[in-house]
Amino acid sequence: MRIVFTILSVFIASCTALGAHEFWISPERYEVAKGESIAAQFRVGQNFKGAAYSFIPRHSERLELRNGPQITPLSPRIGDRPAINAPAEVEGLIVALHETTDSTVSYDSWEKFQTFIDHKDFGDIKTPHLARGLPEAGFTESYRRHVKSLIGVGSAEGEDSFGGMKIELVARTNPYTDDLTNGMTVQLYYLDEPLADTQIELFELAPKEGAEAVITHYRTNADGLASFPVKPGHEYLVDAVVLEPLPNDDAAAGPVWHSTWASLTFRAPG
Repeated sequence: MRIVFTILSVFIASCTALGAHEFWISPERYEVAKGESIAAQFRVGQNFKGAAYSFIPRHSERLELRNGPQITPLSPRIGDRPAINAPAEVEGLIVALHETTDSTVSYDSWEKFQTFIDHKDFGDIKTPHLARGLPEAGFTESYRRHVKSLIGVGSAEGEDSFGGMKIELVARTNPYTDDLTNGMTVQLYYLDEPLADTQIELFELAPKEGAEAVITHYRTNADGLASFPVKPGHEYLVDAVVLEPLPNDDAAAGPVWHSTWASLTFRAPG
């Protein structure tokens, strides 16, 4: 029990401290043969670098592998790391999908919150914040993560599809079978509809020791679509965030803002 408590305590502390950090699924291999294992870590960090975290059931709302219409729910044991470890029983494009439960982060200064706002390009948040009678310091935001990863098994044929999460990035290109000459296209959904004019943050990591992520920004078009170039052998993290006010205007009573995060990882073959 002491070991479990320690794992849980560290995970909770990290989630609270790293609210503004990215969270993603990090496969040990993006392409595997049928009969091998699909293994992937949960990672939290910045600039596509982060520590791996164990699976904690209370922090997981949904975890599954998707292959077209076939959905396989996963039930790792508490403390499992990698959090995803399942046999690759069928060939095709496998989509690992995970939704967390809510966590919170507290802000002891407006500057800290403004840094987050600027980073994610939310626009003017201070005006409506103050109009609600909220303080510039001493308030809380809740957040939830909705993450996916594309894994090719065998032929890797197939396509990603909308999985029904509140916010979700859907790959409209299969990086393992489609022609990537014109790049990769993703579509951002929010509340079951394509979300237009929203920042897409792209992290690109070259396949070499000590490589630093290259970060670029795009915006979704009227159909929620965004396209970007990719390079052979490079790993990608696609990230999007929506910030929304909560009905609570009493900072002492609980969170006053809520952010919903989407991420998608894949590696271009080569």
